[in-house]
Amino acid sequence: MGLLLDSFWRAAAYCLRPRVIALSLLPLFLIAVLALGLGYFYWDAAVQGMRALLDASSLLASVWGWLQGWGLGDVTAVMAPLMVVLAVAPVLVVVSLLAVAVLMTPALVALVAARRFPDLERKKGGSFIASVAWSVGSTVLALVALVVSVPLWLVPPLVLILPPLIWGWLTYRVMVFDALADHASKEERLEIFRRHRSSLLGIGIVTGYLGAAPSIVWASGVVFAAAFFVLVPLAIWIYTLVFAFSSLWFTHYGLAALQRLRAERATMAPMTGPAPLAEAAVHPKEAPALNMAAPPAPALPPPANPNPGDNPP
Repeated sequence: MGLLLDSFWRAAAYCLRPRVIALSLLPLFLIAVLALGLGYFYWDAAVQGMRALLDASSLLASVWGWLQGWGLGDVTAVMAPLMVVLAVAPVLVVVSLLAVAVLMTPALVALVAARRFPDLERKKGGSFIASVAWSVGSTVLALVALVVSVPLWLVPPLVLILPPLIWGWLTYRVMVFDALADHASKEERLEIFRRHRSSLLGIGIVTGYLGAAPSIVWASGVVFAAAFFVLVPLAIWIYTLVFAFSSLWFTHYGLAALQRLRAERATMAPMTGPAPLAEAAVHPKEAPALNMAAPPAPALPPPANPNPGDNPP
């Protein structure tokens, strides 16, 4: 629990950093650039095509005629641009958020690692291909779980429990992998998943509920068309900020858990290396006995005289 709360307040504090705020505003900048570029080249053609689709429908033609009878003028001239915006906006949002997600997570992990864990060894346990495969596999499993659990959503309490639980599971698997890919080995990453599964799942569920707030703002922008161009960018910025907070929370928790795991293994590791050679201590009284233990070398006989005549009688 201490690690959970510590990582929570650290993630919240990091969201106030100028770099994180700038990253949260990045999708709005990308959306503006894409919208201006597409509008410059394709706006007129898109509006004319949408107006042709609206006029081609016999049901809508009767509705337009009924509205014109009330003095509203050419309704299709107003509805066609609005329908183009409503059709293109989700595509721009998804593309921008995906681009920011790819750029934001490595930047936030590098920020936390540089400021809080500069001495943590990088074991490169997860490559980019492994990250993509892990994310795709986890997403497929989450989608299967969602489809299988749809009948249970008819039970009123479960509709508020099962989807956040599934998305929380998906969030923690993807974000923790990205947070540990550069620093942890594969074995260390799996050990952290095993030890901290409940806490990581709790973080995923909490951030999943936080991600519902931008949807409410987005729906308000669709309902209140007059505030569409204000509420929808606000929803996008809130969503990106929630994504940044989630990534920071998982990164702080994951790297701190990795640091503790390595410290624990360092203290429990057995002593390795050759043992020092101890010289045998010899008591002074035992020294003569040791010296007498070796027998003296036998005396050699005198050399024989090669000339027998020279020997005395």
